[in-house]
Amino acid sequence: MEGFFRGGGPGDLLCSAAARGDREEVRKLLEAGADPNGTNCFGRTPLQVMMLGSPRVAELLLQHGADPNRPDPRTGCLPAHDAARSGFLQTLVALHRAGARLDLPDGRGRLPIDVAEGGPHGPVGRYLRQLQLPPAAPAESAEP
Repeated sequence: MEGFFRGGGPGDLLCSAAARGDREEVRKLLEAGADPNGTNCFGRTPLQVMMLGSPRVAELLLQHGADPNRPDPRTGCLPAHDAARSGFLQTLVALHRAGARLDLPDGRGRLPIDVAEGGPHGPVGRYLRQLQLPPAAPAESAEP
């Protein structure tokens, strides 16, 4: 498998295929043993650089163990922030179904709903708002 990975790092081929939205190439690389959480020469994973308009690529990476809650090393954004910001609802849904946390802030303290394309009333914002739980009731005091 040594000749299998060429370029800046072992994750570069998989990241490149994911960035192009090339599901077939992503599948082949994963089946050949590529790490779905391996990083490219910029320290980013395939899920962080994937073509956001390719929910099937996201699903494939997630099925092979890609971590949907790994923040971008430079911005602190999670894939859910990127999908929400860009308005890719199907990709956001795939991430969420695979365990993406929608309550984690990015490097600037913003949640995916805060950066959702179209704001809180657009399609992505509506999806995120419907998932929000009501605030927890205040805890009762232990004192009598």
